[in-house]
Amino acid sequence: MEQTENSNKCNSKSTTAKICPNNNNNNNNHYIAFGFHHNTNNTNNQNQYQTYPPLLPLPPLLPPLQLPFPQNHNFRSRTHVHKPSFNQNHPFLATPSDSKIQEISASKVLQRQNDVSKQKYGRRVKAAATTTESLVVARRPDSGGVEGQVISLLANHFLVQFDPSQRIFHYDVEISPHPSKDIARLIKKKLVEDHSVMLSGALPVYDGGRTIYSPIEFQNNKIEFYISLPIPSSGSNKSGEMVKLQKEEQQIKLFRVNIKLISKFDGKELNSYLNKEGDDSGSPLPQEYLHALDVVLRESPTEKCITAGRSFYSSCMGGEKDIGGGAVALRGFFQSLRPTQQGLALNVDFSVTAFHESIGVITYLEKRLDFLHDISHRKTRGLTNDEKKEVEKALKNIRVFVCHRETVQRYRIYSLTEEVTENLCFQDRDGKILRIVNYFKDHYNYDILYRNLPCLQISRSKPCYLPMELCMICEGQKFLGKLSDDQTARILKMGCQRPRERKAIIDRVVTGSVGPTSGNHASDFKLQISKEMTQLYGRILQPPKLKLGDRGQVRNLIPSRLDRQWNLLDSHVFEGTRVERWALMSFGGTSDQKSHIPKFINQLCQRCEQLGIFLNKNTVLNPQFEPLHLLNNVKNLETKLNKLHRASFNNLQLVICVMERKHKGYADLKRIAETSIGVVTQCCLYPNLGKISSQFLANLALKINAKVGGCTVALYNSLPSQIPRLFKHDCPVIFMGADVTHPHPLDDFSPSVAAVVGSVNWPAANKYVSRMRSQTHRQEIIQDLSTMVGEIIDDFYEELLKLPERIIFFRDGVSETQFLKVLKEELQAIRMACSRFPGYKPPITFVVVQKRHHTRLFPCELDLSTTKNTLFNENILPGTVVDTVITHPSEFDFYLCSHWGVKGTSRPIHYHVLWDENQFTSDELQKLVYNLCYTFVRCTKPISLVPPAYYAHLAAYRGRLYLERSDLSTLTRSSNISRAAPPKTTPLPKLTENIKKLMFYC
Repeated sequence: MEQTENSNKCNSKSTTAKICPNNNNNNNNHYIAFGFHHNTNNTNNQNQYQTYPPLLPLPPLLPPLQLPFPQNHNFRSRTHVHKPSFNQNHPFLATPSDSKIQEISASKVLQRQNDVSKQKYGRRVKAAATTTESLVVARRPDSGGVEGQVISLLANHFLVQFDPSQRIFHYDVEISPHPSKDIARLIKKKLVEDHSVMLSGALPVYDGGRTIYSPIEFQNNKIEFYISLPIPSSGSNKSGEMVKLQKEEQQIKLFRVNIKLISKFDGKELNSYLNKEGDDSGSPLPQEYLHALDVVLRESPTEKCITAGRSFYSSCMGGEKDIGGGAVALRGFFQSLRPTQQGLALNVDFSVTAFHESIGVITYLEKRLDFLHDISHRKTRGLTNDEKKEVEKALKNIRVFVCHRETVQRYRIYSLTEEVTENLCFQDRDGKILRIVNYFKDHYNYDILYRNLPCLQISRSKPCYLPMELCMICEGQKFLGKLSDDQTARILKMGCQRPRERKAIIDRVVTGSVGPTSGNHASDFKLQISKEMTQLYGRILQPPKLKLGDRGQVRNLIPSRLDRQWNLLDSHVFEGTRVERWALMSFGGTSDQKSHIPKFINQLCQRCEQLGIFLNKNTVLNPQFEPLHLLNNVKNLETKLNKLHRASFNNLQLVICVMERKHKGYADLKRIAETSIGVVTQCCLYPNLGKISSQFLANLALKINAKVGGCTVALYNSLPSQIPRLFKHDCPVIFMGADVTHPHPLDDFSPSVAAVVGSVNWPAANKYVSRMRSQTHRQEIIQDLSTMVGEIIDDFYEELLKLPERIIFFRDGVSETQFLKVLKEELQAIRMACSRFPGYKPPITFVVVQKRHHTRLFPCELDLSTTKNTLFNENILPGTVVDTVITHPSEFDFYLCSHWGVKGTSRPIHYHVLWDENQFTSDELQKLVYNLCYTFVRCTKPISLVPPAYYAHLAAYRGRLYLERSDLSTLTRSSNISRAAPPKTTPLPKLTENIKKLMFYC
């Protein structure tokens, strides 16, 4: 009947065309090309059905920095140094003004100082918007910074040139019945092959959802096609019936495809946007054209690789590696199209991630869960309730296929059956009750072996069962669970490439057979992609002079080593504390390990004394030796800690906890100590006490000192003396940091945790207080920000008897798509916090800090090869800053690498200023951030992330620990809760008053 109706719809109209399948053609060979051919050897050919093809020991002294040219040496500096050869052959291609191969010398870069000086004191910004609706992201205040020594660098950005006059046609595509993404791409491929005339010969690109972009307009604005593909019959089609397990034949399935023209646009607006450097109009980025080009450049990699987010993974990049626990690691690459000062640039980076291993479910569980490591030898073994919860947690949402019959059908695991397989029955079509084990014996002559294990439930709403032993895990599924320490270490080792190696991998991706330049899609849309990295100039900022202690005197130090580390061999910490009342608790450990405790206490006290920290050699009680399992008993653990607290007359300052190994009870220990008892704890592991190193003791001493109120280092030249235009000694400034941590991807219900920290001393600005709140599941906007900021300002006032005259706010964890939303809501929340004080309206600077980006900077091989000390195989130096060429066309952002990369390739931090009422210049803000990176309390080297943001991250993680144990007990009970309706947020326990004022989270 449907065929008859379809035949009546084949008449083409002027604006609508309907194309029916040609049923007279034998398409078997055609379908084989799609990978759907029938193969009876199902055991060995399953893959054919997959559609996816702290304080460290100081190293030896490094030689001083040698640049390949003198400070004032004139050399040819260009915004984009190499001129792509295709530019000459394609005169129509857009080249934004900043990409017009300009001749700039190093001296000219440095001579911008005069211009910047005028801007410093003569610049005026527009009045702040009076309503949140009119917020505009801050514009770049100048043409970039000028301080520091100029160096030549390469960035993994590849220039993309486009024809602004090239029109792109956006079509909406609706496929019925709704297919999976894999099938949808096959439909699109067959559509292009079979109906090229109706598509005007175009090779359109597809985003995998409802959007098709074409460089040529189709013959009609509305077209209806009917596409037939060989698809196996799906499982159960009758409520309450077990998944259909009879041997099935492949069937031809018909899909209706409706294509409708949505819009037409060209690249003139995008070209204009890229040429508006310094423009104050605040015009938004033309997202439509940019998104279309991004889809174009992703089309070819999507067809050839496993897609995970914005990254692509392929076995051709080195194969997969077993990382244990039922997971394998695959190498791949990330790519993203970005607007920059040089024009459009494709950011390409090396990437490694974990996937579920494509093996049998039973084998997977053997590898994944320790308590099932021998299940293949104990086939009669059952599961306890707790074990069953762990198995369900490990398998939930994983897709599987069956191996007892031939099919390409996939099933998603929703849960496990309540009954074990031995007792499990289902009702057949005739209403007869059948046992699972009998059914498989009768129909497949197969005896179920693991009869005491539950079956997999593969339907959310009705009973559909599959025995575990007959299921295989589908290939290409990203591992979303929490990786173990060993798995994480193996992943990091795979991705830990030195700069030379990483650069070579990226270059091979760009020119390779699966990369963004493979295929013909880019040329069809008149795109030209450079195959060379962007060459640009950066600057190395000078390190600040530091202030340390020296037996009551102040000692200054400039970190002169190339890696900018310093040591405390001849110095004290700047502010050492006195720990009079403390205790030690041991959890587990052998008799031999416990015998090291007295020596450990003595050596730790001596090391603290050497660093200017007083740690009483006598504990309030003798060391308390407890079994490791005490950490499993929250009530008894709290009783033991209270006993120690009472022994010091409820005035205990510190508990050092020595553990046999890492234990999940760590979370309970921290929560009880900080929210119930009111004491800070410092944990360490027995294996580190075997051969106690001075470095290990120094690590502990610095952390203890910070937690009980001391500080390691301060800036010798205070911030007011370094940035006198903005900062004054008698006008205190507060530096704040904020971050939100979310539960892991498989957790559908746990709250997110937000943390805010703020400095409470001036001008040192190296002591911070914190506030933490739980909030709605996966909510990125900080919901209680106004209250938290207000409380921190109260603490600031209590310490200094003044309100901060400026607020510098560093916000971590915000993606670019959320910039305006975060700015609008959180800036207003900060202002509301200030409004509690009559007439108090301090200028606010709001800076987003981005760690998880893929821009990498490499020393320029050509320049560094001329020096005596070749550093090309090393990382860029601490203090390297870039604020031109690869940064935003007009907004205020920069990349700063403030740390020394010990392993792998250094990742600079991206700082993006969303709001700036303090009117920083580029030099001022870059110097401020870099100097602050030297004041972190836990180590004697500059850190990679500005400390307020780092402390906020640590505080948010501590808040997550407070919820962790209760989350573990509720996870399986709430496993069916919908993402759309998370439960009511569980509040965090409140910190005790004395802990609130300490940096307990360090």
